[in-house]
Amino acid sequence: MGGNMALLFAKHGIAVSLNDPSEEAMDQVLATAKKDGLQDRLQKHSFYEGLCKSLGSPKVFVFSLPHGTVGDSVVDGLHTHLAKGDIIIDASNENWQNTQRRQGKLVPQGVYYIGMGVSGGYQAARRGPSMCPGGEERALDIVMPLLRKVAAKDSQGNPCVAKAGTGGSGHYIKMIHNGIEHGMMSALAEAWQIMNLGLLMSYDEIAAAFDRWNEDGELRSTFLVGIGADICRKKDDQGRHVLSIVEDKVVQDVDGTEGTGIWSQLEAVRLHVPAPSLTTAHFIRLASAFRADRQRVKEAFGGQFPVQEWGEAKGDKGLVLESLRKAVYATFLASFVEGINIIDQADQEHRWNIDYSAVIQIWRNGCIIKADYITEMLAEIFSEPHADLDLLHNKRVAQELKKTVPALQEVVLKGVEHNAIVPSLSATLEFLKYSTNTILPTQFYEAQMDYFGKHMFDLKSEPAGKPETGKHHFEWKLA
Repeated sequence: MGGNMALLFAKHGIAVSLNDPSEEAMDQVLATAKKDGLQDRLQKHSFYEGLCKSLGSPKVFVFSLPHGTVGDSVVDGLHTHLAKGDIIIDASNENWQNTQRRQGKLVPQGVYYIGMGVSGGYQAARRGPSMCPGGEERALDIVMPLLRKVAAKDSQGNPCVAKAGTGGSGHYIKMIHNGIEHGMMSALAEAWQIMNLGLLMSYDEIAAAFDRWNEDGELRSTFLVGIGADICRKKDDQGRHVLSIVEDKVVQDVDGTEGTGIWSQLEAVRLHVPAPSLTTAHFIRLASAFRADRQRVKEAFGGQFPVQEWGEAKGDKGLVLESLRKAVYATFLASFVEGINIIDQADQEHRWNIDYSAVIQIWRNGCIIKADYITEMLAEIFSEPHADLDLLHNKRVAQELKKTVPALQEVVLKGVEHNAIVPSLSATLEFLKYSTNTILPTQFYEAQMDYFGKHMFDLKSEPAGKPETGKHHFEWKLA
């Protein structure tokens, strides 16, 4: 990622000084630069002293590193070479708390530390990613012209980078972006398996369906749908569909290479934000990682629950595919709603002054959750003064979700009947049901809590009030 970003800056006429513990890695970047005619814009430095002397003032550093202590080591190594006004841009998938800690550590030295979420994968890092920088206003003002030059551009030519907010907001928003991404990816994967195993569609037929979804309607110009078609079509040099040999294991959360999915779920729980489309997607990722354990469980059960053919759908496959499309859209939109709710609660807690119109602009292109229909709608909503950030309160979003409920019900019902694995799609349906319902089974739940723990309850005759301890207790059974 870092090497591709170095080449991206060089491509836009910016002189780049490279530093990496691996000489081989730097030489590979320089070889690519030479191939692309950019060799005069990059030079490598094996030590921090030479690196820092090659830079002007203020010095601007950009690094992309594994999350955790590696960033601390780099900051400590640069420490003696830094001067007041220098800027460090951390373009890693770093934990926002580490970002804020480093920002505080560098304050006495007068050095700015910007936490910048970068999205789009390693390909986008080369051609122009979506970027979400957060930090001190003064530092952001200095680097924004540079970032606007290299960022992805939307359909109108506007850069998909903006000042997200102060503190660790840039990395926080990228963390939640990845949580949204996981909800979307799971929904599309669930639909893919229904098409493949339930409707007996070939990979090429599924690719064609994804193409249609991506051309028009609520899923138009959606990055994940677009690459989904490409994934279904791609063949190796033996003529096999590459997808057919890919194991069903997502291990990045377990092997430590990816932390944002875990952190986003923890934040949802910590901030008391219901985000089932996101959290359920995470749970299936975790289950998938332990394939050997799943094999043992299968043996203990004496078999599995295989996805069955949706035989009754043969005559109206087009209608089933349309319901699937709407169900996927519902989960995509619900993932945005849930993610923005998490960001809003964190923003209230940390006072980052997040600009939500800027966030939507960042997500317009170059990122994994690019979804034109959704971001155009959200951009319009957030352009209104004092917009309600709980999007379920917004009538347009509510109507968009409401119209998908019959499709969600159909897909989930048939999924249950035919053993389809639909965690995120079904979680989205439940989310809409309990979010709109004022008669929940938690009435009984609350009574149980009061029975054994004297946890108190509110009365139906009282106003709804805030989520605070009730004032009433009933002595259900004498002690």
